[in-house]
Amino acid sequence: MSEDDRIRWDATYSSRRGPAGEPTPPPAFAAHTDAFPVRGTALDLACGQGLGSVWLARRGLDVWGIDVSAIAIEQATELAARCGVASRCRFDVVDLDDGLPPGPPVDVIVCHRFRDSRLDDTVVKRLAPGGLLAICVLSEVGAAPGRFRAAPGELVSAFTELDVLAAGEGDGEAWLLARLPGPAVSGR
Repeated sequence: MSEDDRIRWDATYSSRRGPAGEPTPPPAFAAHTDAFPVRGTALDLACGQGLGSVWLARRGLDVWGIDVSAIAIEQATELAARCGVASRCRFDVVDLDDGLPPGPPVDVIVCHRFRDSRLDDTVVKRLAPGGLLAICVLSEVGAAPGRFRAAPGELVSAFTELDVLAAGEGDGEAWLLARLPGPAVSGR
């Protein structure tokens, strides 16, 4: 990511002054919360202010949230402390243009409003057997094409090795909830 992009994201999060309200799952997955485990580990890619990370931690997962914006990471860390789950959350500044940082397999990967198809294989390899991928991105479906928008059917096509639990496209958004075959984490 260019330094200009990093500066732009820091400015965006600075203007938001931290998340307000209760941490919740990304809206695309609100009707599917029962698919998310209540224990295990999670990786939140481009976690922003940490709403999804803290929601997962409150469910009982140990979460590593990463984002390119140091301001967003500060806000996510403060949110985790305010919600009493700081011990379950780790937040780091990571530029995903450099690839997914190394680490052990995880039970859940959440990616909300970030898309880099170069990471697709690495994301799948990072899932533990039975692991859940929850990805929601901007889409060309119901919106104008753009550099950061998924083409129609792109998410389902990109993750064919996963079992699709639910998926959708429309109103400029595409999302996929899918599981890597294998034994599921207990507590689902």
